[in-house]
Amino acid sequence: MSENEPQQTNMVRPADVGGHGLDALWNDDFHRSATVALTGRSEAYYHDHRGTAQELVSAAKYGCLFQGQRYDWQDKSRGTAGLDLKPWNFVHFLQNHDQVANSGTGARIGQITSPARLRALTALQLLGPQTPMLFQGQEFGSSSPFYYFADHQGEIADIVRQGRRSFISQFPNLRDEELIRQLADPCARTTFEKVKLDWAEWERNAALVLLHRDLLNLRQTNKAFSRQACARDGQMDGNILSSSAFLLRFFAGKPSDERILLINFGNDLVIDSLPDPLFAPPEAHQWHLSWSSEDATYGGSGRRPCDFRKRWVLNGDIALVLAPLKLQNRQNASAMPIEDWQAGILRAGDPGT
Repeated sequence: MSENEPQQTNMVRPADVGGHGLDALWNDDFHRSATVALTGRSEAYYHDHRGTAQELVSAAKYGCLFQGQRYDWQDKSRGTAGLDLKPWNFVHFLQNHDQVANSGTGARIGQITSPARLRALTALQLLGPQTPMLFQGQEFGSSSPFYYFADHQGEIADIVRQGRRSFISQFPNLRDEELIRQLADPCARTTFEKVKLDWAEWERNAALVLLHRDLLNLRQTNKAFSRQACARDGQMDGNILSSSAFLLRFFAGKPSDERILLINFGNDLVIDSLPDPLFAPPEAHQWHLSWSSEDATYGGSGRRPCDFRKRWVLNGDIALVLAPLKLQNRQNASAMPIEDWQAGILRAGDPGT
């Protein structure tokens, strides 16, 4: 695996074509887009990421978002071409040691976003086709801070302390003098001790452990997810429903193996129809709800029943997995005469009513 900030795709190309022959490359772009979606903040090196549905769809389909185009934060191009790479060549993560430590306070992502939104983006990370990486304790919602720490003394310790203050100062809020006075000393033994995991949280946060187990089980046992579907090869595709909602369609040889992953990290969406062929079910099938991030066993608000042959609601901060179900009948969704139904729609759209 390559941790390579410029996201140079030659890291994962064979040596005989000038590459380094590694297996996968960390995709900082996915992390940054997901973080903005989770927190709403796009400061410092998050500047070029909007946290939109389009960015997350593009990351699921093609890996890195910057593959040679201009990157405003560094005033130069970022990344290199990688549209030909496979999904497993990219490592997707919501947290890692750098990003948590760079928060200044060492706060985990679960402490700065809502539980529901984090469950939804965790589903994207673990069911998406790229190689997922979990940071220590992420699977049980560790609340232990993670600070930058190093075993240095004397002059080099002072250089490290100043280096950390200088680096995080790119975040405007981390220039706050009061916060700076409270920063953990990177060279103190107590800083290292504080980052250790509290394994009692494994039991206390059993619902979050179950979420990760179920998602990983889905990834392993469902063909749509286990194959690490490649968009370039026509195995998956995706579209946006709004700036904060999108779908990923995973194709398969058998209709019963196909899946749709729906993600919404914004407000509720009322859907009367969806003019997108990616949402069309396989022939003689209809979509039904197979999995929800709002299942009560995960600490969610409960699974809302959905009949996709009628108007339905895609709740905010949710992830849904849809599976095909063989159609038993082809009745119209409503028993109401079509003329009455259409007249009702017209009246509802009349601003004078």
